[in-house]
Amino acid sequence: MARDTKKNLRNQIMYSVFVRNHSPEGTFEGVRRDLERIRRLGVDIVWLMPIHPVGEKNRKGSLGSPYAIRDYRAVNPEFGTLDDFKRLVDDIHAHGMRCVIDVVYNHTSPDSWLAEHHPEWFYRKADGSMGNRVGDWWDVVDLDYGNRDLWTYQIETLRQWAGIVDGFRCDVAPLVPLEFWLEARKEVAKVNADCLWLSESVEPEFTMANRAQGIASLSDSEIFQAFDLCYEYDVYGYWRGYLEGKNTLAEYAGRITDQEYIYPDNYVKLRFLENHDNPRTHFLIPQERALKNWTAFLYFQKGMTLLYAGQEKGCCHRPSLFDRDLVEWETGTDWQPYLQALAKLRREPLLMDSRYEVRALSGEVLYASHQKDGQALVGIFSMQGKPVLVRTDLPDGVYENKIDGKPVEVCHGLMSCTGEPVVVLRT
Repeated sequence: MARDTKKNLRNQIMYSVFVRNHSPEGTFEGVRRDLERIRRLGVDIVWLMPIHPVGEKNRKGSLGSPYAIRDYRAVNPEFGTLDDFKRLVDDIHAHGMRCVIDVVYNHTSPDSWLAEHHPEWFYRKADGSMGNRVGDWWDVVDLDYGNRDLWTYQIETLRQWAGIVDGFRCDVAPLVPLEFWLEARKEVAKVNADCLWLSESVEPEFTMANRAQGIASLSDSEIFQAFDLCYEYDVYGYWRGYLEGKNTLAEYAGRITDQEYIYPDNYVKLRFLENHDNPRTHFLIPQERALKNWTAFLYFQKGMTLLYAGQEKGCCHRPSLFDRDLVEWETGTDWQPYLQALAKLRREPLLMDSRYEVRALSGEVLYASHQKDGQALVGIFSMQGKPVLVRTDLPDGVYENKIDGKPVEVCHGLMSCTGEPVVVLRT
């Protein structure tokens, strides 16, 4: 584990933005004008998906994937100038938030600056041509970290950006050598000692498939040596599996609890219901009360909360990465007041440092708790939004629901739940 990772990251909220699709003009300025609203959601960190120029060769869609980067040291002219970007970052800071940018170091576009000036730094196929090791990614070519000169260039690039931003979200970080990330973290710390490192750790199936082909792919336990946070793809498949009827709620709950002994004491998982690679939550869970419970559980979990721009409006459509596809801000739905209430829950001290357990009860209920020093924060979530009678570990009495402030009663160890999520503090 990154030994200096702070547990208070578990009290924080990250908000993911794709500049191209965030505003009608698709610019840094369009995002900057929205910062006050974003901050009101309780957001601590704004993650900007790739801000760099996009390659033209082998483009997907009309504008190309932001993850097919042409120049790591420049900004996409579609979004504005470098000065425009710095102004956006300065304003993020002025609103009391930090800024994280995407780092895409496994590959570049085929017509990238590096491909033109340093072709010797790239992976080669059997016929000697540049290529990639993941077939679906035909719009990119892979870098070869067997060349130490590449390490020097990449780390210096990170040092340059670390003088402007507060951290990095590293795309498919498991496909880049761990030793590189360890050295990069050490060198970047000389520029920014508080730099935040988030790894897009990958699905177990992706790791196993890569290893079967002889492709190195780091596990979460390896990634945690260099990164402060990693994705929760180790459990996400069980969440989707439950929604799709492939596994039980108990199997999902058990996988979450397992994280408590698999990972180091200060592990931080990025908790999410949606992101730019997966379907919108409102598409997967159209029933509003069920979605309220899943969203409350998201904020209750041990780890950092991720919101994907538009989630607060109940968007069903996931914007394309390859074209202009504006976020649907006028959906007729507004989850912002609810998320603001949950943001207050996110600050509860027990969410930062606790013994965390999750179990499934009859009636499709998740019963979760954070416990430390005789206190317990208990969450009861009806995952199908149905009224249910729940047996609890709480002493009899009347408690305040931390989500909506309403009283809830425990009588003879039982709580009668209306189908709304409940979080109470036992002192």
